Amino acid sequence: MKIGIYGQFYHEHSEAYIQLILDALQHYDAEVLIKANFLKILKANKGISDHVLSMGTFEELDSSYDLFFSIGGDGTILRSVTYVRDLGIPIVGINSGRLGFLATIQKENVTESIQRILKGDYIISERALLSVSTEPAHPELEPLNFALNEIAVNRKNTTSMIRVETHLNGEYLTTYWSDGLIVATPTGSTGYSLSCGGPVIDPSTNSIVLTPIAPHNLNARPFVIPDDCTVTLKVSGREENYLMSLDSRIATLDNETVITIRKSPFSIKLVQLPDESFVKTLRKKLLWGEDKRN
Repeated sequence: MKIGIYGQFYHEHSEAYIQLILDALQHYDAEVLIKANFLKILKANKGISDHVLSMGTFEELDSSYDLFFSIGGDGTILRSVTYVRDLGIPIVGINSGRLGFLATIQKENVTESIQRILKGDYIISERALLSVSTEPAHPELEPLNFALNEIAVNRKNTTSMIRVETHLNGEYLTTYWSDGLIVATPTGSTGYSLSCGGPVIDPSTNSIVLTPIAPHNLNARPFVIPDDCTVTLKVSGREENYLMSLDSRIATLDNETVITIRKSPFSIKLVQLPDESFVKTLRKKLLWGEDKRN
């Protein structure tokens, strides 16, 4: 079994959990390769044993990997998606941070959970992505022109609203007068979109949600559409340009640039333990059903 490991940051007191993760993988005699820049971070901090720091590294993934371990929070998983891309490698999210909504494994149960996964005791949750193209073409988008959570347009360098002219499959929908617009997948419905009043959507649902950001036209509400729709946006405002974000990646676009958003031709595989579920995650991490009276 060949496993890749990636992390972005070294959280305080996280060395004990990282050590447990790597020890568990070595116990199963797996071929473990660490992203080169993450190994550099580990070496700069104390608390990780020398045998771990001598592990091999990788710069790019290929289809020979069986699993990809993402150590950190949801932001680290989103970054992991840019490495896995369309290779179909299942991602194991290990939460070493705080909320970790997308993470499969919590740091408190890391050894047991890894043992189960390496024995094949897991299921795959397929997650849809969104792809974007612009006219004129933007050099910063390729080849990472996709997002797992959302693609959003936001105002830049101004307190004034922007106008987001929106079409669905070529038919005019509306023009949002707002701070911006979020186009989110079901996976992203519990992120930025949720904080702007969007609905929670089960990841197995074949849909996309359009969520305006602080709309001035008060009748504008989040709108759930089928994921085979093509969403076309044209943004204008008092400034000459605006921001477009793809998960955590940001590009600056000129006014009147035409943005086309579609469902990506590939999906991401997230590893999930059989006794976990989306509903259980809502109760545990978003505290659904919490009531001091019960």
